[in-house]
Order: sequence, then structure tokens, then C-alpha cells
Amino acid sequence: MRPLAICFIVLLLSAAANACNVPVFRYALERWRSDACEVVVFHGTPLTQIQQAFVQQLHAASAGSNAAANIEVRQKNVAEDMDDEVASLWEELRRHPDLPLPYVVVRSSVAGRTINNWRGPIGDAMQAGLLSSPIRSELSQRLLTGHSAVWLVLKSRDQERNDAVIQLLNEQLKTLGRKIPMPEGIGLPGSELFSDIPLLMKFSVLEVDPTDDREQFLVELLTGFEPEAIKSGDPLVVPVFGRGRALEVIPAEQLDAGLIEDLTLFLCGACSCQVKERNPGFDLLITASWERELFGEDAEGLASEMIATTTTTADPVLIPIPSGSSRNEISVGADDSGEAAIRDSVSWLSAGIIWLVVIMMAIAFGHSMKT
Repeated sequence: MRPLAICFIVLLLSAAANACNVPVFRYALERWRSDACEVVVFHGTPLTQIQQAFVQQLHAASAGSNAAANIEVRQKNVAEDMDDEVASLWEELRRHPDLPLPYVVVRSSVAGRTINNWRGPIGDAMQAGLLSSPIRSELSQRLLTGHSAVWLVLKSRDQERNDAVIQLLNEQLKTLGRKIPMPEGIGLPGSELFSDIPLLMKFSVLEVDPTDDREQFLVELLTGFEPEAIKSGDPLVVPVFGRGRALEVIPAEQLDAGLIEDLTLFLCGACSCQVKERNPGFDLLITASWERELFGEDAEGLASEMIATTTTTADPVLIPIPSGSSRNEISVGADDSGEAAIRDSVSWLSAGIIWLVVIMMAIAFGHSMKT
């Protein structure tokens, strides 16, 4: 009996030691590299010098280990053979008889599916600000200086509704920033921090003006998820964390204090599921040298160390995010009970059970020693 008790205690302590207590927002910032957005350029005749220079600019932005933009560029001549996936996309596009070539489609991965974020003639693509915009630059800067999450608000034509949702967010996030505790155990094996960026419970709101020509790409991207909400004058709210990962696009009418708190607790709780693809959200196309800004000259060495410390953990915790997402027909995070499953609460409960069992086994072991 004694060897069995000792073995069981060792296994429990090992399980507790391997738990990851890094908050979701920080784990995503340090360990989740941005998914590449695919930029497909269809053409029939050779590109003009200006068009080719634009495509080369896209290629240059995606090149190298410290790529500034999370894009993958594919240039396709419609008169030549194409792989099945791109060929299917072209067959869909060519149903429109007046489709102007060259034509650009920007695609990204959402919950394991590929969706079309943006499409248009190459001239429009050159003016849309695919690679960068003031809002996305400010967003990445905030995330790299310690903001836990930045809540984008795509404003509608109804200024009263804009003001109401911005006020709600500011009030709730200010309160949450003061009351949410850090998960315990940060810095222990499996819960290391690799960047010198301050670890803070800090949240901010960033307003997006839909009439700003410099934000055309971002505005069209977000509007595509909830077009009916925008048409009705409802602002859109997008919590963003990590390296520009949007948790979901939420119509403001579906947002309340409880949902703001649930989503914030999820982002600030211990990372129970370290596999990026099993977590909700999608990556925005952002120009930022994340690795260099986070880790400086040690970026390559730290990448290997972070991979070595990543462990397989429990299934992802589900959170109630309003369904919709008309663009991709994906509803993420609604659990069977409809109640919020908060990660840090689960972590505390699990830890309590583990230590209770450890204490009980230790008492049993001591009793067996006496007998």
C-alpha cells in the first residue's frame, strides 16, 4: 500500500506542477504566432509596373523570420492550371461576368475554416490599406506595451448608440481592471514569462471611424461579420488580445456588463487550453514585428524554449459569446448550461481537489506507517 500511496502523490504533484497559470492574453502574446492571411492575386495578362510593385510590396512584407505582416501572397494566372482550392475560388468569382482583372481576395482561417475577408480589383486593394492602418498600428502598440486586451468599437451612424456602448465599456473595464486577480503560480515551470513587457490587468477602448479611408480594409472586414447590425445603426464591438487576435465581432445590442465581465475573465484566467486552434477567435492582418518587439535579439532561442515548455492541457473552456457571424456562420463558446465557465474558477477548484486528495493520501500513508 505504501508504494501505491507514494506513487499516487507524486503523480498528483506532477499534474499540479504542469498546469499553466499564465493568463490567456499573455500566453497568446508570447506563444501564439499570428495565422497568415492569404492574399490571392488573380490576373490574365501580365501586371503593369505599378501593379507588380504593389505585389512585390506584399511579398516583401511577408518575407523572413521577423515578417512584419502576417500574410502569404499567391499570384495566379487564370489561364494556367491552379490547385483545387484556388481553382474553386476562381470558379466562384468568374460567375460574375464583369469581374475586372487583376482581382485580389484576402482570406483567413476562422475556427478551422477559410473565409474571404475582402475582395476587389487590384486598384481598390492598393487604396484599401491591406498591410497597415492607423488603428491597427495603435492596436499593436498597446498590446506590446502591456494592455491585456483592446476593445475595438466600430462606430455606426447612430452617435447616441456609439456613446452608450463606449461609456459601458469604459466603466466596466475600469472596474474589472481593479478587481481581477492574477492567476497564482506565474513563473513556475510551465508558467514562465519570456518577455519584459509588464504583466498588467489593463484594458482600453479604441474607436474605429467607418468613414476613415485609411481604415477601409478593417471596416469592411468587421462589417462583413455583422452587416445587418451595421445597417440598423448598431456599433460593433471586438475584443482583441495577444498578437491581434479578435475574440469575436459582437453587435453592441448584445453586449452588457455581464458579457464584458465573462469575456474579460476568460482572457485573464489561467490558460487551460494552450492549443491556439482550440480557442475562439481569428487573427487580424497586422503589420508588427512581434518576435523582435517581444524578445529582441533572443527571439529565435526563446522560440525553441517556449515550444519545449508547452504542454497538452484540458479541453478548452467555453464562454457565452453571442452567435451570429454571418460571414462564416460560426457560433463559438455557447456551452450546454448557458452559464459562463470561468477559467480561473476552474483552476482554483481543480487545485483545491488535488491538494485535498494529496492531504488525504498523506494521512493514509502516515497511518500505514504506524501500523
